[in-house]
Amino acid sequence: MPATLKQVLRNNVKEKLARDEVVASMTVRLVRNVEIARIAATCGFDTIYVDVEHSTFSLDTTSQICVAALDAGVTPFVRVPAHGAEYVCRALDGGALGIIAPHIHSAEEAAALVRRAKYPPQGDRSAGGPLPQYQYRNFPVAEANEAANDATMVIAMMETRDALDNVESIAAVDGIDMLFIGTNDLCGELGIHGQYDHQLVRDAYARTIAACRSRGKHVGVGGLASRPDLVADFVAQGARYVSIGADLSFLLGAGAEKARFVHGLKR
Repeated sequence: MPATLKQVLRNNVKEKLARDEVVASMTVRLVRNVEIARIAATCGFDTIYVDVEHSTFSLDTTSQICVAALDAGVTPFVRVPAHGAEYVCRALDGGALGIIAPHIHSAEEAAALVRRAKYPPQGDRSAGGPLPQYQYRNFPVAEANEAANDATMVIAMMETRDALDNVESIAAVDGIDMLFIGTNDLCGELGIHGQYDHQLVRDAYARTIAACRSRGKHVGVGGLASRPDLVADFVAQGARYVSIGADLSFLLGAGAEKARFVHGLKR
């Protein structure tokens, strides 16, 4: 029986967030093979994001991982290094179901990002034919574009003073689904490197959560994998998307623990 568009094009993260559930995300910036998508699924992650901003990944590698994630039931996002169509549109055409855009400073930048990520009439993304998200099936263009617009998430990273000053207007932009706080970069911008307990950090989360909750948007927590206590605190306040670490940090952490065990054995 032929699959319907609704059956093949789903964003499980968007569905979970709509139910006010907490989403677990893993960052991919080391492993270049498709196996990482299946590993993420086995671990229980809802989503991965391929970090093209902080890696040497090509768009080809990024696409292969995204396609593998779709097949594994893990929602694939891509953190792009810049906001132009050369990254946003190509990442989406390669299989991503969402774009994470770093260093969004204003509502105008957020609106421009939405236009690049969405097909008309919401944006100006160019149609590229059957995509991995459609399992390479052909559907009527108008129907496919509408469904893709609905399934594709647009996520703006909050990492600067400007972003905090404009948080309410950014959250109000139609088509922005989530404001994702990059805590490390934000701390650097505020002159409090590594001071995750600082009141400025808490105020940034409180203000962002309030701005998003009042507009039906969501908040992501990033850069706090070493502080599960703070992650739990911000989730209790209303954040729902948690980026809990990268493939590299997981490998280093587990490997170091095993090495310590062996070195601690009694002779």
